Amino acid sequence: MGDVLEKTKSSKLKENSTSVDWRGRACSSNYHGGMAAAAFVLGLQAFEMMAIAAVGNNLITYVFTQMHFPLSKSANVVTNFVGTVFLLSLLGGFVSDSYLGSFRTMLVFGLVELSGFTLLTVQAHYPGLRPAPCDMAATSTPCVEASGCEAAMFFVALYLVALGSGCLKPNIISHGADQFPKEDPKQLKKLSTFFNCAYFAFCTGELAALTLLVWLQTHAGMDVGFGVSTAAMLLGLICLLSATSLYRNTPPRGTIFTPIAQVFVAAFTKRKQICPSNSEMLHGTENGLLKLLHTDKFRFLDKACIKSEDDEGREESPWKLCTVAQVEQVKIILSVIPIFACTIIFNTILAQLQTFSVQQGTSMDSWLTPKFQIPPASLQAIPYLILIFLVPLYETAFVPLARRLTGAPSGISPLQRVGTGLFVATFSMVSAALVETKRRNSSAAGAPPLSILWISPQFVIFGISELFTAVGLVEFFYKQSVEGMQSFLTAMTYCSYSFGFYLSSLLVSLVNKITRGSAAGGWLSHNDLNNDRLDLFYWLLAGLSFVNFFNYLFWANRYSQGHRGEGGASDSKLVEP
Repeated sequence: MGDVLEKTKSSKLKENSTSVDWRGRACSSNYHGGMAAAAFVLGLQAFEMMAIAAVGNNLITYVFTQMHFPLSKSANVVTNFVGTVFLLSLLGGFVSDSYLGSFRTMLVFGLVELSGFTLLTVQAHYPGLRPAPCDMAATSTPCVEASGCEAAMFFVALYLVALGSGCLKPNIISHGADQFPKEDPKQLKKLSTFFNCAYFAFCTGELAALTLLVWLQTHAGMDVGFGVSTAAMLLGLICLLSATSLYRNTPPRGTIFTPIAQVFVAAFTKRKQICPSNSEMLHGTENGLLKLLHTDKFRFLDKACIKSEDDEGREESPWKLCTVAQVEQVKIILSVIPIFACTIIFNTILAQLQTFSVQQGTSMDSWLTPKFQIPPASLQAIPYLILIFLVPLYETAFVPLARRLTGAPSGISPLQRVGTGLFVATFSMVSAALVETKRRNSSAAGAPPLSILWISPQFVIFGISELFTAVGLVEFFYKQSVEGMQSFLTAMTYCSYSFGFYLSSLLVSLVNKITRGSAAGGWLSHNDLNNDRLDLFYWLLAGLSFVNFFNYLFWANRYSQGHRGEGGASDSKLVEP
């Protein structure tokens, strides 16, 4: 009897599966998907991350010294580039879910990114494509800023990289996760493992970029460094193409915004009608497909599912009548927005580690031995060096132990994982504030500069918090996504990075404006850390992070209660009609 039930369940899973191979034929569970296919996607993740991080982390050096842009303009070029990369992830998610599918989207925009790296390499190699070399310190013969064709070539190359990388990022995660069917409970453990492996690949690429490639750019030239980035991107695309016949591909379902707009229009049109007390009276049975169970959140949207008595017996316009599943998709999007918003402060802290914490390092003793010096910017590699060891330990030791205690396939749920990371991140700023106070007092007393190793704990603590928050957030968004919206919802996690950096700039401006006195500037208005109050700014961020943690607990608890758990397709939100 058990075998019969198992076969019946297996056949239903096969019938409900919408995945196809590269030729558009139905996938075979014995051949397509699984970790064997996902491993090639992870290869693309590692190589692409290595390529883009090497360019982004040292871009200001190239813009300032080779293109001769002023320092302030060079900084804006870098921040605009980073912000654009993450914002364009929404475009990549939309194109994938609506028109091309994740595999074709990665292939197209991977080639776009490769062309951008190639242009950067060509321009960095040939002196005639850049302004003439000059002495940056000379005043009699000032450097000539890149303009005309030189500037045009640079910005075209740079934003081809941004377009390609931004549109790739959400699809790498969603396409890799698509290799593990969410409808099959046996695949949930493997899916959780994939997200940890994806983060391990991310850390590997970042670490290689911040060490090997930055060293090559410094000692062998920017053209060699950009050339290695180009080669890394090419290797990533080869990895992706190598497993073409193994992939499970989710076909695009047309524009994802039309069904969302239909729900709001239909609900507004029927705003005066009263929702039935019995949810089974709502319109929305979908034969042969999994449908989302009705929830009581955002009840006003349920009016989009009310069938008018005058329209009985005839088909109503989709702009006036929607299905329960269609409405529940919109409810999920509205419900995850507060969770997304709670991670913005987390990425604001990340922005400090890439800016002010590096500036801290420049005012400290960076010589470990008389012959070995740590570049302050290389401190950003510390979290990834730690995570190279922590991620496998998390997967092999913590997850099995937590799984036995909680029964959850991933050990702890994605929401619990995000919350843990948000809590730990607070102590990164606490550590930064304490060290800055000690450094400032030591400098005021005329003591020798502190060792640069004093600021490494704040990087280590944040690396641990990122292991929980970054991976948990991606896993959460993917598991909450419904068919046809996996890439777009996954892209929302990357937008948090952009908003975090933008909020950092806003906070700095507001703090300077509020703390500016009649005789002195604001906390961060000087160019000298000994005159600034960076320690107070760090304490402010620690306080905001702590308050944000409790704000997150409120929304996470509310989400879990409203959606009967957050396991995605594996929990009770999905049912076969």
